[in-house]
Amino acid sequence: MRVFAFNQREQSHIDALRRKISAFFSAEFQRLLADMSSASFNTSSSSSDNTSESEADACTEKTRRALLIGALATTTCLVCSTRVHAGEDPPGSDERPQKGDVLVFSEGDQEGKLIAAADLSAGGPPVHAWPKDPKTSVVRSASRLNEILIIRLDPAELDEQTKARAVDGIIAYSAICSHAGCPVTAWTKSDVGDQEVFKCMCHNSEYDPRAGAQVVFGPAPRRLAALPLALADGSLSVAGNFIGKVGGVQPG
Repeated sequence: MRVFAFNQREQSHIDALRRKISAFFSAEFQRLLADMSSASFNTSSSSSDNTSESEADACTEKTRRALLIGALATTTCLVCSTRVHAGEDPPGSDERPQKGDVLVFSEGDQEGKLIAAADLSAGGPPVHAWPKDPKTSVVRSASRLNEILIIRLDPAELDEQTKARAVDGIIAYSAICSHAGCPVTAWTKSDVGDQEVFKCMCHNSEYDPRAGAQVVFGPAPRRLAALPLALADGSLSVAGNFIGKVGGVQPG
């Protein structure tokens, strides 16, 4: 069996693609489920005499499509989340963020570049980042559990504990959902309020970054792990270890 190895930059691109594919399939699956629910309601509300064979076929087709997309989404997440190594990752690249690490963009045109306070727009959206050892220049991207969400909010909106870990309203959290370990990819209006929140598109868990990323909607059992920050010469750095457990609930 042939074994493929990816260097850090290649794996970073794969991880970014995984997030986008996962978000697309999850959103499409949710849309299909909503369509199925609507079709089921309409069918049950009408008399049996008015129920045509074409409507039944359409409902069956939607069910088939929903199952197919769900299977594809699951397979995509499993395949793209699997990292294949052959000694390519440098020492320290899979270690959790360390005090003094700098933060670099994990995706986009600025991938690999240092994140400065000026790069963050007030009120969001968040940026995705990796920690980087400033002494060895090793980016800690060998573990997807190291990916971080960084966002800038009004300091007056933060609760006291969150404010203590922030710098100038800038706060950081794990980018991995505490429910099933999917990537948290969305910044959107909450289903239960008027504020924008972090959202995992896999199962719709929502987290409020103003209150320590506590769960405000969905099946997630706990808040996102928080990462204390420091600011020096305009650049962000890690001020301490993750606070809280990183990753999803372990089965069994």
